[in-house]
Amino acid sequence: MSDINPVLAYVDTHIDEALGRLLDLLRIKSISTDPAFAKDCAACAEWHARDLQSIGFEASARKTPGHPIVVGHDRSAPGYSVLFYGHYDVQPVDPLELWTHDPFEPVVETRSDGTKIIRGRGASDDKGQLMTFVEACRAFKAVHGKLPIPVSVLLEGEEESGGASLPMFLAANAAELKADIGLICDTSMWDPRTPAITTMLRGLCGEEVFITGPDRDLHSGFYGSAAANPNHVLARILADLRDADGRIAIPGFYDGVPELPPVLRRQWEALNFDASAFLGAVGLSIPAGEKGRSALEMVWSRPTCEINGMGGGYQGEGFKTVIPSKASAKISFRLVFDQDPHVVRKAFRAFVKERVPADCTVEFKEHGSGKAIRFDIGAPAFEKTRRALTEEWGAEAAYVGGGGSIPVNHELKSALGMDVILAGFALEDDRIHSPNEKYDLRSFHKGIRSWVRVLDALSR
Repeated sequence: MSDINPVLAYVDTHIDEALGRLLDLLRIKSISTDPAFAKDCAACAEWHARDLQSIGFEASARKTPGHPIVVGHDRSAPGYSVLFYGHYDVQPVDPLELWTHDPFEPVVETRSDGTKIIRGRGASDDKGQLMTFVEACRAFKAVHGKLPIPVSVLLEGEEESGGASLPMFLAANAAELKADIGLICDTSMWDPRTPAITTMLRGLCGEEVFITGPDRDLHSGFYGSAAANPNHVLARILADLRDADGRIAIPGFYDGVPELPPVLRRQWEALNFDASAFLGAVGLSIPAGEKGRSALEMVWSRPTCEINGMGGGYQGEGFKTVIPSKASAKISFRLVFDQDPHVVRKAFRAFVKERVPADCTVEFKEHGSGKAIRFDIGAPAFEKTRRALTEEWGAEAAYVGGGGSIPVNHELKSALGMDVILAGFALEDDRIHSPNEKYDLRSFHKGIRSWVRVLDALSR
């Protein structure tokens, strides 16, 4: 297709309709981690299947042991083929009291500078992002009656809860899903004006640990100091995870973690990342973590160990003087380069077991894993995408690292043997996984236009 201007014009004149569809999607409570919302997740999958069918895709919601996976194909055009991945599930909304409105009744707000944002759970992660691609396909079909290249769509319903069903699904459907390259829109811009392609992401290892002491909660006046307190035991173990310099103290944890290559370090330094502003935006000012490391280095190329949740004893209103029978914590490790999540998990469990008193017991629960991944940007598709993004945004698109984990990258690479281009339009202040999540209307609008340009560029 030699002229994409009519397609871009269609996007501009139909943006309100696209926004309406996104708002409808955001009203579906597709929280994958909570079994109470299983029907909502199924409904969300069916919504996507019907939407893809409405623009000519052969699409369906496929059953899995967990939540459904949506698959759609439109391969009527010849040429370079793509598989677009997104996820329709969202994070839980708690603490609910911190939301300014119902998280599943999305609203469009106008800020003091006149710009507009879409507020609601999933607005940025990942419903708003994935719909930028679907809307680009819709625009092509409306204007030209066809897509410029063969397109397949894969929408997962368990990304926010470990993605347990995806590896088996990919293995069983590899021949159907394989394409020349994967496309994912679940990442961020470098800044509000500069688009970015993420070329490396950290892996993930999630663990939950349970310490049990006495066989019931005890009166702290009768048993205090004499009885082991699981809260104390767990607190000591968690405190031991890092040393005084911020390094993670688990033996062998840094195996497979090299120093950052000088060339890459210079590229990142040229981005002029403002660490003070980065922390200041969330009400902090003092860098934590490993001493001697820059903030950008720590969030892109260094592994982490973070305590994501803790519980034990009475936590209701008022005060109750008990020694709890149980205490628990949720811990996540972000992994880099060649770290093996299974090796890290085994080392963590050994570290904990060594510190549990003889008359206490410990149990563990696994919460997903994935290896870090890097992509070779020498493939022509990467440069074509970078140029397309540059043309749309009027600023040179940057190749960047990413601090988050998108396990599907490794799964697509290993199961389907293809690289993935990660180009997203989220912003640092989108508050993903937090109350009052939002997505800039400009990100949504120009994200659609960006995918129009990318699909056209990949057809050449």
